[in-house]
Amino acid sequence: MSTTLNLIELRIGSTRDLGTVDAIMARAFDPRFGEAWTHAQCLGVLAMPGVWLTIASIDGQAAGFALSRAIVDEAELLLLGTIPEVRRRGVGGALVRSVINEARDRGAARLYLEVRSNNEAVRLYRSLGFEKVGERRGYYRGTGRQLYDAYTFQQMLG
Repeated sequence: MSTTLNLIELRIGSTRDLGTVDAIMARAFDPRFGEAWTHAQCLGVLAMPGVWLTIASIDGQAAGFALSRAIVDEAELLLLGTIPEVRRRGVGGALVRSVINEARDRGAARLYLEVRSNNEAVRLYRSLGFEKVGERRGYYRGTGRQLYDAYTFQQMLG
């Protein structure tokens, strides 16, 4: 039995890609946790200085995105999403590595991100060298009013 690995293509996105981002978020984020951003929120953030959007595709089909920003010597991965069909196929890792490289190119010494404590992406971030540096108890509120902690992770880029 042979396995074909599909090439993950990454490109810098723009406001023209927000429809794609909306579609990925609708499939990527479990509505129980309310983590997806609105179209207006994404548009507003993309208009800010130092913000960039990265789109990942496999076989010409959008598979994920990362929204990030860099300010002075710090960067933050604001939002990352991949469609369920490509999870554990390297798309999330490719996006995060791209953010790391771009943040470094923009002069950032540290890259931060925040994630719900029970999000399976925690394993990905740890595997890519991020270390937990903070925790916010009860930060996320699920649709059932259940509270979830938020973890803050950091990676030194220098």
